[in-house]
Amino acid sequence: MHEELDDVTLIKMTLQGQQQAFAGIVMRYQQYVFTLALRYVNNREQAEELAQDVFVKAYRYLADFKGESKFSTWLYTIVHTTCLSHLRKKKEQSISLDHDNMLAVAGNNTNTEKASDRLENKTQKELLNKAIKLLPEADARVITLFYQAEQSVEEIGIIMGMDANNAKVRLFRARQKLKEILERKYSKELI
Repeated sequence: MHEELDDVTLIKMTLQGQQQAFAGIVMRYQQYVFTLALRYVNNREQAEELAQDVFVKAYRYLADFKGESKFSTWLYTIVHTTCLSHLRKKKEQSISLDHDNMLAVAGNNTNTEKASDRLENKTQKELLNKAIKLLPEADARVITLFYQAEQSVEEIGIIMGMDANNAKVRLFRARQKLKEILERKYSKELI
């Protein structure tokens, strides 16, 4: 029911007391929020907890959304501040290679060809994530926003406090740096 309604309509419905409408917002953005949180903490459980915190804050401050930007941009700022606050409190970043999931994929004997393809894709994603972590923070952020959070160059500019042209240039340069890192450090693994 809520899938066909736009964000602004769901927000208005929620603010008018129809709390089920917020469930539509959560369903629409849960993967987006989780992916962004995971980029900050590198731990699935922590990312899930942070995603829940983000949605609680978004619900609490929903009346503050003015519609001047896309809802996903506004939500990103909540993800960013929530994750930074968490990292400041922790003072150390937990690293998880998600070993259990990798073993589960590798141990799936019912369809070894598909399992090996999934393992190869997972390995390539892990290499890409490692390479992104080697980028300067601003470059990693712009790559994550564009490819994983699927933000437009204009939205990235708003989020990062720059105009769209500067965001486009930063994205181009970040891609170049990422390509160099992949070629220099991971060329053998990506063949």
